[in-house]
Formats: sequence, C-alpha cells, structure tokens
Amino acid sequence: MRIGFWIAIVIAAAAVSNAQPLPPDIDKESLSRFPVIKRDQMDEKGKKSYDVIAGGPGKTVLPTGPAAIGLYSPGVYEPLRALNDYLRKDSVLGERFTELAILVASREVDEPYVWGAHEPAALKLGVSQSVIDTIKYGRDISGLGEKEAGIIRFGRQLFREKTITSAMFARTVELFGKQGIVELTALMGDYELNHLLLKMADQHLPADRKGMLPPR
Repeated sequence: MRIGFWIAIVIAAAAVSNAQPLPPDIDKESLSRFPVIKRDQMDEKGKKSYDVIAGGPGKTVLPTGPAAIGLYSPGVYEPLRALNDYLRKDSVLGERFTELAILVASREVDEPYVWGAHEPAALKLGVSQSVIDTIKYGRDISGLGEKEAGIIRFGRQLFREKTITSAMFARTVELFGKQGIVELTALMGDYELNHLLLKMADQHLPADRKGMLPPR
C-alpha cells in the first residue's frame, strides 16, 4: 500500500508539472523550494523528530505541505505539531467546529493548499456544504447556526480588522467559553503560520488540491 501511495503522489506531481511549467527553483517531488527529506537521510535525533512530525513511528511525512517544510527545522515544527494535534483533537471547540475554524482562517488568508485538505475533512465531520460555501464565497451568515455564525464572524473580524471588539469578545465567550476563545484564536493563528510557511516555500498544489478555493 505504501508503494501505491507514493506512486499516486508522483503521478499527482507529474500532472501539475505537465499542466504548467514549474519555476526553476521548485522541486518536482515536493512541488516547493524544499527538496523532500526522507527519514533514512536523518541522524538518530532527526529520526525521532521525523516520527513526531509524521504523527508516530512508521508514518510518513507527505512530500508536500507544511510538515515537509518543517522537517528543515524540527525545533520549530515539533512544538507546532504538538499544538496542532491538541487543537485539532482535544480542543474544547470539538472537531467539527475546529475544522470550520480552519476553513475560515484558510479563506481569510486565501490558502488553497490547506483549504484543499480541510474542506473534505469538514464535510466528513458534518459541516454542511452550504456552511462551507458561505465561507468559501464570503456570503452573508444570516440563517446559520449561532456557533457556526459566531466562528465565521469572529474570524472575519480578527483577520480583516486586526482586532476583536468588546462585543465580539463577549459574544464569543458566551458561545465557547474563555478557554474556547483562546483556543479558537490559537487555531486560526496556527493556520496563518502554516500559510506563511507555504508561501515562503512557494508550495504548488498537487493535482488533488487543484481549484477547490476560487479567487475572490
């Protein structure tokens, strides 16, 4: 199965390469400026870091995306991986609202790589397509559930106005609690940081991520 997985990755990368020429500094396997680091290329300390970043022994870091970039600085990316794991699995927001918040952050910074991974994840966790499309196309949030609307409203204000008003703070705490508002902010900040890493690396989209996030 692992061989089949890597064949699929190579085919996807080739599809992108064939569709349009990659810039000369883009690696054809990673589709970014960073060549893929494989576990067997690392020393023993590096292999331990690799396993943490991969999500456990025996797992493989995808050749594209923030984790592949993060292997170039395990000291930076290991704690980010721990933060991401906590926020996605153990946050008081719950997994469904967590995925919705990731989509809000991804839309606000226009991050197609992250969006392409998390729209399907959100759907699997029960976020409706109509809610996803409200985020994707910047639609009015009237008619949504109060928590869905609250997360979207919070994220839009945070990213667009670079502040949270007293009224927004009070309403968000009412919906999610003080721990919830801290974790919601940290989650959106985590995915903004991932966006910056992807932009710095000029990460191109694999074929399976193409076209899911339309331009504004």
